[in-house]
Amino acid sequence: MTTSRTPPAVPPSAPPPAPARPPAEVVAALRAAGCVFAEEEAALLVRAAASPDRLAALVTRRAAGEPLEHVVGWAEFRGLRIDLAPGVFVPRRRTEFLVARALALAPAARTVVDLCCGSGALGAVLAAALPGAELHAADIDPAAVACARRNLAPYGGRVHHGDLYAALPGALRGRVEILAANVPYVPTADIRLLPAEAREHEPAVALDGGPDGLAVLRRVAEGASGWLAPGGCVLAETSARQAPAALRAFTEAGLTAAVAVCEETEAHVITGVLPRAELPGFPEPESPEDPERTR
Repeated sequence: MTTSRTPPAVPPSAPPPAPARPPAEVVAALRAAGCVFAEEEAALLVRAAASPDRLAALVTRRAAGEPLEHVVGWAEFRGLRIDLAPGVFVPRRRTEFLVARALALAPAARTVVDLCCGSGALGAVLAAALPGAELHAADIDPAAVACARRNLAPYGGRVHHGDLYAALPGALRGRVEILAANVPYVPTADIRLLPAEAREHEPAVALDGGPDGLAVLRRVAEGASGWLAPGGCVLAETSARQAPAALRAFTEAGLTAAVAVCEETEAHVITGVLPRAELPGFPEPESPEDPERTR
């Protein structure tokens, strides 16, 4: 078992740090299992364990290949501690760029939807940045819905179970200012190439994007205009290879589309804004010819 993720982070809301040097036998067990950041992970496991027996159980789970975030029960995402449960998609650090783009496009949004919400990580950080905003989230996976309800409860968020827009209350039509959709975008044939942590411990519905990886993204794009407020934005993550086709899907759905790229994490985010040129005094936003690049 190996991991290529960045070193585990401790969120600001976490308990006081554990001793600087975790037990050598814990570090050795994790290193033998292939954990790249064995010392950092060992420190987190020590903090999560209430007893030596509990620590041994956590080390066994991690050494067997279970994601660290599932083992300790949380993940850090843009400074927030997001509760997780086994079988729920682990939010990726690169997806923080999608949140940054959403807040740049709609810094005063009052109605936010987190579609394909998983743990609700995107909705939580957007709600934290937009106090008082009305927040809704939806996912087709019951385990994800239960997890998201725990994470979004402090913000008054409502989490719905169902398939994309079919899960949302009809009263949201034409009102959504930020529609963040962390859609699955791995092509079906490439699922076998994913790290075992993802392939064996995260739900296929959160990973598999269909033959070219864009099946769910296209559905999100096609339905977005019926839910967005004029000038509202929809955002989805994709890969560099898929970006041109994803951009085309957003454009064909009648959205003013652009690609934003974070060079540090190589994240690619497709943004689509519902034109509001038909409303007096609101010019249609311009779409840049080249993808926006952010360091």
